Amino acid sequence: MTGNWDTTDKRILNLLQENARLSVKEIADKIGLSVTPTYERMRKIERSGIIRNVVALLDRMEIEKGTVAFCNVSLQVHSLKAMELFEQAVAQIPEVMECYHITGNFDYLLKVAVKDMNAYQLFLTRKLATMEHVAQVQSNFVMTDVKYTTAFPIDEA
Repeated sequence: MTGNWDTTDKRILNLLQENARLSVKEIADKIGLSVTPTYERMRKIERSGIIRNVVALLDRMEIEKGTVAFCNVSLQVHSLKAMELFEQAVAQIPEVMECYHITGNFDYLLKVAVKDMNAYQLFLTRKLATMEHVAQVQSNFVMTDVKYTTAFPIDEA
């Protein structure tokens, strides 16, 4: 971690990653400080930019996004312009939850969430496969969520 973060700051970050709805008092109680120094530390953390956003994590089954696929995508052309066009287009597709430019046999890895297999077929044939420079798509579907977390491991030592 960049910045001057001590063990207490790291404990605050870990607590916030577990539950961002914790009050300053609840965090203070858990880390063994009074409210004012805890509040000041939290403000310092916020001002540093280490916390990008605070969001609600939804149950994908409850919002009818039961099918998750990881798509490996190869481009026909590997020019800077082609990659920029692909990345800009993918960023506009709501079904794409995450997109990574990767090394290996493929150029990009996408995490896609849709209602069902029919919705995935529409996504693939009408959105992803129609994009300029897309040469190949290989899809892998999630059968079971073995581990799902958004929390980054932060060593408190």
